[in-house]
Amino acid sequence: KARIGASLEKKRLRDQQRELVRRFAAPEVAQDLQDSGFTLGGKRVDASVLFCDIRGFTTLAESQPPEETIELLNTYYALMFDAISGHGGIVTMMMGDGLMAVFGAPLPLPDHGRSAVDAAREMIELVDLFDVERVATAKPPIAIGIGIASGEMVAGYAGTNQRAAYTCIGDTVNLAARLEQHTKVAARPILIDRATRDRLGAQVEVEPLGPVQFKGKSADVDVFAVRVPGKR
Repeated sequence: KARIGASLEKKRLRDQQRELVRRFAAPEVAQDLQDSGFTLGGKRVDASVLFCDIRGFTTLAESQPPEETIELLNTYYALMFDAISGHGGIVTMMMGDGLMAVFGAPLPLPDHGRSAVDAAREMIELVDLFDVERVATAKPPIAIGIGIASGEMVAGYAGTNQRAAYTCIGDTVNLAARLEQHTKVAARPILIDRATRDRLGAQVEVEPLGPVQFKGKSADVDVFAVRVPGKR
């Protein structure tokens, strides 16, 4: 009886652990943990990385009660997660109003560049729809900027054995972050690098913005803006 009780308790704890993993990790990460187990470190992958944040968020947060800011962020993240996961991506980081997502890790994703761009366009569309509701309730609309870069990176678990997160690092990741920041300068909602552009073919209309010198990059980067209906 004691052995049966102990076995049932172990099973309960394992089920509880699996449920926690499913709740706080993307399904792909949960599957990776179940298949491979947890180890710090990573492996080289070919993928696309997306960075996004809300324009003028600090000023917006200062102008309203914190309860409204939390409500805004919760709705915003729900919409962004829906668009990203709907195109095979996973969100690997949330910080304030910003997020980072990867397409092509931990599970391979065919046409990850196109998937990231399709997700970005849907994110813009969902924010536009959200703004209709905000304006109808006398709240200011929001706008987002998105940067996407594609190429080789290292994906895996970073941190300590007590606390770690699934993430991606490398020059491609840094470039995606720079592109997102540059959306403010270029006044375009979605910016991509040439590697992503080359994966799109002719199906997605883009606007060449020319070479840009980014901080930390030894050579200029060819930047392209993804055209979004109704946006400049």
